[in-house]
Amino acid sequence: MGQVNFPSGKLPPVFLSQMLKQFRNSDPQVLIGPALGEDAAVLKIGGKMVAVAVDPVTFLSKEAGFYAVAVNANDIATRGARPRWFLCSALFPEKRSSPSLIKKIFSEVERSCRLFGVSSIGGHTEITSSVTRPVLTGIMLGEVLGKKALSTSGVCPGDDIILTKSAALEAASVIAREKKSRVQSKFGAAFARQCEKLIANIGVVKEALAAYQVGNVHAMHDPTEGGLSSGLYEMAEASQVRIEIEEEKIPVLECVRRLLDFYGLNALGALSSGALLIASPPQSSGKIVAQLSRLKIPAVVIGRAFRGKGVLLKNGKRQKEFPRFSRDEIARFL
Repeated sequence: MGQVNFPSGKLPPVFLSQMLKQFRNSDPQVLIGPALGEDAAVLKIGGKMVAVAVDPVTFLSKEAGFYAVAVNANDIATRGARPRWFLCSALFPEKRSSPSLIKKIFSEVERSCRLFGVSSIGGHTEITSSVTRPVLTGIMLGEVLGKKALSTSGVCPGDDIILTKSAALEAASVIAREKKSRVQSKFGAAFARQCEKLIANIGVVKEALAAYQVGNVHAMHDPTEGGLSSGLYEMAEASQVRIEIEEEKIPVLECVRRLLDFYGLNALGALSSGALLIASPPQSSGKIVAQLSRLKIPAVVIGRAFRGKGVLLKNGKRQKEFPRFSRDEIARFL
């Protein structure tokens, strides 16, 4: 038999865990290092805690510069840190990279940095035959605001699981931008614009820092590739808990649901930057939801963590394993 190749998207969790075991950290300045589900490292430098994240943008060509900053800022914020400094490596396809395209992406990066209060401090740019569309890889650094950095592995049995905004926000925005003419033809120009504008909601820095400052947050996670499903499983496996989710409580915007249904995609397994998973004890979750509501950020308790393993999806008295996806739903048609 020939070698089996992985599909596009994240590495399978079991295989990735095996790979990460090679990196045994003995540096006392590394407070959070490489581990499954941990999207940002945390270092102790000169008495301060510094969070560091790296994430690429590979699914889209439009607004790639904006996304590169936003998704990395999100990862930093889930540590309870304020994003501060950004570097970007930009690879452009040979024979398809005009000066106007490169200027556009540089402008998007600059605009996004201003929006998140981040300084761009360097990077690398080249044109190469190794890519067929622009590929941007961002590195973000930030300062932890309190005395403790959060990790994905911090979920405790008994914690409520809060979800902000909506599942699959990013997926709907990507579809509307990459398949604009077809979306307009099927749903109309106003609907297409509504979905496109969801890009304005993919940042979670504001809500992450607000929740962190309310206090008693045990963990936060930004469900990106693989969507809500990937985010929940990463939290459960990193924390060694069982998470039970109430299906009817999962927020999915109507425009998101309609668009994904048209393409036959499951919102539970599609790109979900803009949503934020927060784990906190019940006595704190109400305060967090109330504070986010004051900031006009929708948030709802969708489930709870228990002793055990896995992620369950409950609907009344019925329950089943939460759906898992071998790759992000978006990868099936882009």
